[in-house]
Amino acid sequence: MTANLTEIRPAAAPPGPAPARPVTRVVLEVVKFGIVGGSGVLVNFLVFNLLLHGLLWRAMTATVAASVIAMATNYLGFRYYAYRDRASRTRRQILLFFVFSGLGVVMEIGLFWIGYHGLGMRGVMGSNAAKALSIVLASAFRFLVYRTWVFQQDARSAV
Repeated sequence: MTANLTEIRPAAAPPGPAPARPVTRVVLEVVKFGIVGGSGVLVNFLVFNLLLHGLLWRAMTATVAASVIAMATNYLGFRYYAYRDRASRTRRQILLFFVFSGLGVVMEIGLFWIGYHGLGMRGVMGSNAAKALSIVLASAFRFLVYRTWVFQQDARSAV
């Protein structure tokens, strides 16, 4: 019996998932953004409807409060789920998140105001339709700025 000690074997692949192709990576990112964003939308609608239709707050006050509460819960989801593989948490990242989220809230509030007051989208159905449209449009802005400036790809993992 003889052993071949000169045989060279290829190096084993590093443990963990194989690097995703760029298109696959973006699709996965959009899905994760949608999951976190969707939970934020639920929080936003629940708080909005509780305040506006349950506690009879003024429409603009209810939409601002709901948006701010959703923004705070979304940070946790984005940081620890959707973008957990990105650069580590820093003061700059937190500041940028809340600055851009604040701009998104301003966009959302302005769009809601146009629907609710300008277009007369009142009542339960109308106010929720105005809220939904404002969230969708502001979310497109948020997606772009979060992935571009807030949760930047760590250069070491951008293979």
